[in-house]
Amino acid sequence: MMARLSFLLPLLGLLTVPAAAVLTISAALNVIEYVPLLTTSEDYYNSSAIFVNGGVAPLVRNSSIDLGANAETQALRNYANNTSLRIIWNIAEVPYRLVANRAAGISSLSDLKGKRVGTINGTSAGYFVEQLLKTVGLEYGDYQTIAGNICHEAPCGNRTFPDMLARGEIDAFGIWEPTLQLGIDALPAGQTVVFQDRKVYREIYNLHSTKEKLADKKKRKEIVVFLKNLIKAQRVFEEEPEKVYARVSAAVNVSVPLLKKVWRVHDWSGGIPEDLVDVLGEEEKYIARVDNRTASSREHVAKMVDGSVLVEALALLKKEERRGEGHGKERGRD
Repeated sequence: MMARLSFLLPLLGLLTVPAAAVLTISAALNVIEYVPLLTTSEDYYNSSAIFVNGGVAPLVRNSSIDLGANAETQALRNYANNTSLRIIWNIAEVPYRLVANRAAGISSLSDLKGKRVGTINGTSAGYFVEQLLKTVGLEYGDYQTIAGNICHEAPCGNRTFPDMLARGEIDAFGIWEPTLQLGIDALPAGQTVVFQDRKVYREIYNLHSTKEKLADKKKRKEIVVFLKNLIKAQRVFEEEPEKVYARVSAAVNVSVPLLKKVWRVHDWSGGIPEDLVDVLGEEEKYIARVDNRTASSREHVAKMVDGSVLVEALALLKKEERRGEGHGKERGRD
């Protein structure tokens, strides 16, 4: 992770640790990617954070919410109407996968021409499917997209993507985990074909705040402390996942065996990806099209990324590590 943050190190300074306080965080509470926020609250934060189901949309609409977590596609959608939104940290990067039924005559991506492909248009999954199929010259309309629902544990119910694939109602689908893995598991061994290309698309699931929250000195200090502790929490997710499997399982109702299957496609190293602005600039074109608006420039969406909070959190962490302070809740000491 530190290699990715090296461009920030010259800015580091020493900060005073503020007293812990309650933060309100909005996230989809059924996705694996949000759980580091929960474990940070439970393990490192003196006053447990308040979680509300949502993402960045509630953050920009409700001034009582301090932080929001979402994929980059939803950040772009909300930034179009509220330019106070700020990306301050990456929680997870997840290269999406697409699973296809070999029995439907599919052995390569080009075989998806004319096929029924399950996804959720207008989301990170919809963007992924479209971009992946473009790599073999298939444009939107060369295949049929079918809507469905996600599933977190087998047996998956009616109208979920894994069930639809098993029943032959769709020929393939692309979505986030663990639904994709359940689609792989739903077909007989040897009958699945899986496609993945990190260079084409990976979800960049970020932590966000707003310009107003970050301009408030007291609130900013609280956010900095939380981010400092989130960095520590994500080290465990990245380096010692066996310590958190059971907790993630309980938080999002995904079995530990299933979690272990999908953990390898999750990158918890954090930071702010060096190519984030380039990714946002390209994805903005897709989001603008599906939202029927004019796309913003790369320079405009670049303003959504604010690395200054991370600079302060790293300074705080560096000071803590020099003191030899370990795992524990914040006490508001200098």
